[in-house]
Amino acid sequence: MSTQPTASAQQQISILHGIGQILGSTTEFEEALNAILKLMCDQLDMSLGTVSLLSQEATQVSIDVAYGLSQSEIKRGRYDVGEGITGKVVESGKPVIVPRISSEPLFLNRTGARGSAAKSQTSFICVPILQQQQVVGTISVDIPYKNNENLQDTVRLLSIISVMIGQSVAARQRARAEQTELLDENLRLQNELRERFHPANLIGNARSMQEVGQLIGQVAPSDATVLLRGASGTGKELVADAIHYNSLRANKPFVKVHVAALPETLVESELFGHERGAYTGASTSKAGRFERARGGTIFLDEIGELSPSAQVKLLRVLQNREVERLGGRGPVSIDVRVVAATHIDLEKAMDEGSFREDLFYRLNVFPIFIPPLRERKSDITRLADHFLEKYSRQYGVEMHRISTPAIDMMMSYHWPGNVRELENCIERAIILSNDGVIHGHHLPPSLQTADATGTPVTGSFNAMMRAYEREIVIEALKNARGNMAEAARTLGTTTRIFSYRIQKLDICPKNYKK
Repeated sequence: MSTQPTASAQQQISILHGIGQILGSTTEFEEALNAILKLMCDQLDMSLGTVSLLSQEATQVSIDVAYGLSQSEIKRGRYDVGEGITGKVVESGKPVIVPRISSEPLFLNRTGARGSAAKSQTSFICVPILQQQQVVGTISVDIPYKNNENLQDTVRLLSIISVMIGQSVAARQRARAEQTELLDENLRLQNELRERFHPANLIGNARSMQEVGQLIGQVAPSDATVLLRGASGTGKELVADAIHYNSLRANKPFVKVHVAALPETLVESELFGHERGAYTGASTSKAGRFERARGGTIFLDEIGELSPSAQVKLLRVLQNREVERLGGRGPVSIDVRVVAATHIDLEKAMDEGSFREDLFYRLNVFPIFIPPLRERKSDITRLADHFLEKYSRQYGVEMHRISTPAIDMMMSYHWPGNVRELENCIERAIILSNDGVIHGHHLPPSLQTADATGTPVTGSFNAMMRAYEREIVIEALKNARGNMAEAARTLGTTTRIFSYRIQKLDICPKNYKK
């Protein structure tokens, strides 16, 4: 004849069944543990319940989820491994029973949640949570003291519960480790970006670029609207990067919008967002770029290309600090810093009526003019060397230098495409070069004009052939450090023929010894 389970046993079975249902129906770890601890405290007359997790470094255990504790009390619940009852359980991997908290010196009451009167009548039980025989945390409860048998029953129940939640706790630990890793990586990248775009790192010795760097350093920490002006290809986007990553918003979103690249029919939707059904094809609601930049910076490139209707809405954003989606029922408050850029003469555009005067004055709070490359020719060689290093690394080739004739050609050119054109020239030259040196003939034809090379227009064919031959011979001597025999071998000729050519070209090999 089978015996009937006691009321206590039936209660424990009911609790375990309830915990199984919670774990099976709730995907959120914290929500599940809170529900489990509440169930235990309600049905087993427990006053406090906590789940503590071991740190990634396995040196400290701290309360992660608790029932019956305030947030400030939870924050205080930290113990080194081996410290206090919780630390001892983590260290030994074995449960600990404290019949009366008041008589146990190892019980630290670090949370401060137990009053002195309650301690004498309260028992504390802490059991390890194991994952593959390794302690990953603990589960502990406060219960009224009754007798030792009752405490042993509670230990057995908690041990079963710890097994049930062990997988969830391990998953929680992995998630916390991944989150910490992501936060560390994010911080590293933020610091890297801040260093990369520091005003002092903008390439340029020219006085005009030094002034740009000073202006960036002055305006970046503020929330002032900045208007970047200058020809296409001067580096306005890099300046916008420097402003954002050196501002107090550096760890917030940085949203870039190239206005001229957006179809005119979609500009307002992209900038300000739309609600479902606002226009044909709007099947879902969508936040605009301003909303996505909330708390950070939005960079509006080519602002002069903005349509008149979009200009009106942008003016409202700047005035009221709120946007209204297409088809929306009301404005949405935003906190966004605006950095705009244009190559257009906005004063002329205002005179012609294509750009609003009131919008101009809203944008022109702190203007910065980026000079064209032709006005900062002293920076050409530094920029060229920078791009040489950048693209040689990108293409996996070893580049040694830029030849003197090639540098002369670059210095003589007027650079209508500015820094962007120079970058493209260097990238192209690296692809064409097969000896690790950028020669004049590797540069685009636009640089190889008579004016750029210094070649006279009359008798141009012979002069260009002589200039080309001279460049080849000089580069061979440079690579051979003035050694004529080695230079001749490089060019696949004899020393006698090579010597004849340098005499005819009036070249002195000693000038190229290092």
